[in-house]
Amino acid sequence: MKEKILIFGASGHAKVVIDIVEKQGLYEIEFLVDDDLSLKGDTFFGYSVLGGKEDLLAKVDAPRKAIVAIGSNRARGTVAAWLEQHGFELVTAIHPSAQAGRDVSLGAGSVVMANAAINAAATIGRNAIVNTHASIDHDCVIGDNVHIAPGATLCGTVTVGDGSFVAAGATVIPNLTIGRNVIIGAGSVVIRDLPDEVTVVGNPAKVISER
Repeated sequence: MKEKILIFGASGHAKVVIDIVEKQGLYEIEFLVDDDLSLKGDTFFGYSVLGGKEDLLAKVDAPRKAIVAIGSNRARGTVAAWLEQHGFELVTAIHPSAQAGRDVSLGAGSVVMANAAINAAATIGRNAIVNTHASIDHDCVIGDNVHIAPGATLCGTVTVGDGSFVAAGATVIPNLTIGRNVIIGAGSVVIRDLPDEVTVVGNPAKVISER
């Protein structure tokens, strides 16, 4: 019998996570939870929306395992922390077409999407998203609540700090360190280390804002 889980999130990103969970075949989705209370009682992508956080806490027979299906790094991390504070265990979801090499580590709550590749000895933090066709090469270290977007490429031994977003089609050359809460724009090519809290775009990538 499959273990039951809940999915927190009922928007476009959740559709992809639901599809992965179904294809992976390890868990049975019991229901969805979302802070948008206008969705309470609706059916989303074939599953009922229980309601928000208070509704979840009130449901004494709710599954104790969960995945957060929210695209925003900050929001995903906040919800994941709330779930763990209330005794829920975060689980991972990996699309069957994704590839993971030897000695890869995947943190709790992380999701790896279709045709992504994570090569040998890479470490992926908690609540991360490795999106469709993303490539993470050997010995990379990806922090918590990071999103590596579709088609992004991290060459070998790249470190990405917590909360950072590497947008679609971006490339980071080997042996670089990307700080915390960094945004790397779509199609950018990063050729030097980046500090915390910056947004970069272009080829080569240049800082356009600091937070």
